Amino acid sequence: MAILLVAGALAGAANAGSALADAQPAECAEGQDFFILWGQRVCLSAAAVAFLGDLGLDVWPADTNVWSPQAARDGPVARTTSSGGGTVQPQTSMAMTEGLSADSTLGLSVGGAQDVANFRANIEHGYLPLATDITPEGLFHDYYFDTGSDRACDELFCPAYSRAVARDPLSGDMEAWLSVGLDSGLKAAEFERPDLNLVVVLDVSGSMSGTLESYYYDSPGARPGFESTTKMAAANRAVAGLIDMLGPGDTLGIVLFDDRPHVARPLLPMNGTDRGELRGNIMGIYPDGGTYMEGGMRAGTELFAGHEESGRANRIIFLTDAMPNIGDTSPGGLLGMVEANADAGIHTTFVGMGLDFNTELIDAISKVRGANYYSVHSADEFNQRMVDEFDFMVTPLVFDLELSIQSDDWAISRVYGSPDADRATGTILHVNTLFPSASVGGEVRGGIILVKLEDRCIVDCTSPITLRASYDTVDGESHAVESVVEPFTDESYDNDGIRKGVLLATYADLMQSWIVYQRAAMSDLTEYDRHFDDRWMLPVPEWPWLGHWERQSMPLAVTGPYVHTMPEFAEHFDAEAGIIGDSALEMDSAILHLLVEAGMMPDTGG
Repeated sequence: MAILLVAGALAGAANAGSALADAQPAECAEGQDFFILWGQRVCLSAAAVAFLGDLGLDVWPADTNVWSPQAARDGPVARTTSSGGGTVQPQTSMAMTEGLSADSTLGLSVGGAQDVANFRANIEHGYLPLATDITPEGLFHDYYFDTGSDRACDELFCPAYSRAVARDPLSGDMEAWLSVGLDSGLKAAEFERPDLNLVVVLDVSGSMSGTLESYYYDSPGARPGFESTTKMAAANRAVAGLIDMLGPGDTLGIVLFDDRPHVARPLLPMNGTDRGELRGNIMGIYPDGGTYMEGGMRAGTELFAGHEESGRANRIIFLTDAMPNIGDTSPGGLLGMVEANADAGIHTTFVGMGLDFNTELIDAISKVRGANYYSVHSADEFNQRMVDEFDFMVTPLVFDLELSIQSDDWAISRVYGSPDADRATGTILHVNTLFPSASVGGEVRGGIILVKLEDRCIVDCTSPITLRASYDTVDGESHAVESVVEPFTDESYDNDGIRKGVLLATYADLMQSWIVYQRAAMSDLTEYDRHFDDRWMLPVPEWPWLGHWERQSMPLAVTGPYVHTMPEFAEHFDAEAGIIGDSALEMDSAILHLLVEAGMMPDTGG
């Protein structure tokens, strides 16, 4: 009899599993109910459920929310209805493809950093950023670019090339540039993200009780004011809002981690999930303990076991302020797991929380195939990233793009706009991943990679450049396309897209060099300076045992040669912005003028 029960239960699961490929069963036979077995919604009798439970198999009623609260994490998985953190209303949003005509096309943008929000927010609040807070690819993703395409291509990836010869505003040297326009023939109406196995890994460590606008370790023990938003509260609302972006064909699992990981929700189908109850459970998550990022990633990865053949795309969304202090805290430890996951078809999105989000740790990790990261400092930014841009964020389209340059006269000197820029050789540029990106009025958000060229000829460089782009699609198909670019001429730009790219690349270079210089200069202050020199206003290290990734702030300062360089470049930036005519450039013009003001402060050593 026992054998028949098992056979019947497993047969029922198998039959229901195959039925899922076509349609969910509308109802169960008499004496059966819907249950979740092996991540599938199946019909089982009470006797079959009891027997499968005795065998150690996890079986849950399909019409309830399986949730293991933090307070009960050492016990069995429980079904709760607690909403201790407040409530959140279902969110509605305009998808990135809504409002476009049927023949509108999308563009592409590279993986890695998807913004430089942490860079700007730190400066606006009077703090010195990290050099990794601003990357060319993150900066480019904040702007739309004329890619130089003629829009005649109907392939998934349609590279277009533009040229420029421009004078460096600081050195006065003439420089040759080539932009790779990341266009696509994919119609917006045809784009549809695949069903997802999605695991949210959420940092619930003590530092998540800090506010989005402050450094947690600047004031140990301090708690936010009445109107401040904590990282935890913002993250809870973001994850709760994400629920409405998931369809009945998606599965969702949730892992929490502080000084140990905890599975709050196994990887279960959204079909049959009580979404309101799930939102309430998410809003009850609270921060406490250390930061065991390695453990959180491992527990999140383990949830995918048994789902390898589901036919869904696999992604981890990892929300953290990136200040691990437990376990293997080296970049290599977490990087190794993210790389192994990518090899297994599990890709990762990092969402950085607050001003003290440590981009230095995440920068290297996000170079992995299929990975990207965002940084957020307000509820609006969370809503944009986790809701409005969700489908693009979790859907890589192109892998392993290689651009080779064949020319007697020209070679690659430097690459801007790709997290893999350091892998460029004299003739080959490599990009791990391209994601879909919005295209408006023929301009693509983040839609270029910029190449600075060096000439290898003795006199005028006249030979053409042959460009060969090869890439793989997500289904493993390989493609290649060749183009020829004619020799460069005198100082000029093919279009405003490459002109904007050159301006922003030069800006990114200047910001990174200033940050490196400034941090080194301020770190060289004597202990007397740190305690008594008011001009620096440096915080006395109240927690001297902080780990490598745990951060206190450094005050914004502009000293040394940058006192003179910032005004000079700000003037150039504003002049170029006027020619280009993109009002979005005003946000970085404002940052430059804040730095000019910082360099004018008395007693800054300039």
